[in-house]
Amino acid sequence: MSHTVFCRKYQQELEALPFPPLPGKQGQEIQASVSKQAWEEWQALQTRLINEKHLNMLDSASREYLMDQMERFLDNRETDQAEGYVPRES
Repeated sequence: MSHTVFCRKYQQELEALPFPPLPGKQGQEIQASVSKQAWEEWQALQTRLINEKHLNMLDSASREYLMDQMERFLDNRETDQAEGYVPRES
């Protein structure tokens, strides 16, 4: 039986993350308030942003930018999108 959380993005009970996705307090807060589905969607957007915007993860400004985008995504606020990205049709 899977554990559930009230997802802050989708405002409903959904399957929880099995472990904190980030170290420390922030990771624990995300695990307690973000569903597995929302986190997986964030990871896909994060990958597109890193690739399309040529972000260097060794650069602190790039990491700060991604953390801001993550919070915006999880709070259902507008986020940057990868230019030219066209989602696959199901």
